[in-house]
Amino acid sequence: MKIYNFINTLFFLMLISNFTASSQNNNSILKNNLIDRNIHTALLHKQDNPLSYPIIRLNSEEKLQLSFDDFNTDLRDYHYTIIHCNSDWTSSDLMQSEYIDGFFENRIENYEFSFNTLQKYTNYQLVFPEEYLQPTLSGNYIISVFVNNNPEEIVLQKRFMILDEKISVSANVKRATIIEDRQYKQEVDFIINHGNMDVANPYSDIKVVLKQNNREDNSITNLKPLFVKQKQLIYDYEYENSFEAGNEYRYFDSKSIRYQSERIKDITTNSNTINVELFSDISRSFNEFISLPDLNGNFLINKQEAWNSETEAEYVNVQFSLLENRKLSYGELYLIGRFTDWEIKDKYKLIWNENTRKYECNTLLKQGYYNYLYVLKDNSNNKTNLSFIEGSHYQCKNEYYIYIYFRDIGKTYDQLIGYLKTSSDLF
Repeated sequence: MKIYNFINTLFFLMLISNFTASSQNNNSILKNNLIDRNIHTALLHKQDNPLSYPIIRLNSEEKLQLSFDDFNTDLRDYHYTIIHCNSDWTSSDLMQSEYIDGFFENRIENYEFSFNTLQKYTNYQLVFPEEYLQPTLSGNYIISVFVNNNPEEIVLQKRFMILDEKISVSANVKRATIIEDRQYKQEVDFIINHGNMDVANPYSDIKVVLKQNNREDNSITNLKPLFVKQKQLIYDYEYENSFEAGNEYRYFDSKSIRYQSERIKDITTNSNTINVELFSDISRSFNEFISLPDLNGNFLINKQEAWNSETEAEYVNVQFSLLENRKLSYGELYLIGRFTDWEIKDKYKLIWNENTRKYECNTLLKQGYYNYLYVLKDNSNNKTNLSFIEGSHYQCKNEYYIYIYFRDIGKTYDQLIGYLKTSSDLF
């Protein structure tokens, strides 16, 4: 009888999940998103490697680690599922039964309460894929966390990728070939070697996504091979595959709030808030290049005096400011870095203060070490311009990520078949 009931329940869950997955198939782009205002610091990376990006190999022993903090005072019942996406992060036409082996959703059981912190929170942890919920196909995925066992009550979504490596990629990062771009741009030439893999039409079957430091706002997604040779696709453009090199990332260190580190001007505490005021930044658009070590926009949660930073780190109100002689009429300024999910978000928008003659932004961040830059969003075309405040220098060291997708004949989804992380080191 127990087995019979279990099979019936499993069958019912499959029907519901497949229906939910089908209803989600639309043209909207799924992004890293914190939907519940009580959810903070959602991190997704390879297990035990917090600076890594969430990409693992299909059918391997590699695991991803998801964690997030919940400011709700009561424990909540969180579950998760995964959604397969196309190369452009729209949900694919697959049903969950086509890309999941096992249950279509599972409970997040690991949690721990914050210890000795001004802001109380509960830290939830998940390591996956789990034994009873395994992805069976490569490609882009969203992990969707919801509450009360209701897939409609989503609290957060995070992107990750499953790689089934069938081709190899080689790349060369260099100064831009075009003369007028050589001082401030970098060019990424690369070759796809597809060996014994048949590619009927490389111009339509292969999709390439090229990213600088994994930024979303300036990624290149429309590249086609310039030359097609036997078992090789060559992407050796002069303009289409070039990026503004940018500048070394700014930083601040809030690992300890007992003293003011190099970039911190003041630390104040009241009954329920810790305020960290940073020294005002200035424009670097016309400065000479200075090489400084950075994390290429990454960040690391850490409390210097803690045994376990995940539950002992404080939340602090970080006050950014940028000196500027005037209010800009043709665009808006934003903070950008991995802590912003590499996207332009309203919560990281800087507001002009007429009295101080500064652009300012206050945002709540967990203690740690952060990289960031200022980017201009142009009102006329909605494009971002990093060099407006930061300048751009070909010597700047950046990481470049190349993702190769393939849609086989008769298939309705994009496989992730190739991946390369490389860097510019032009000194």
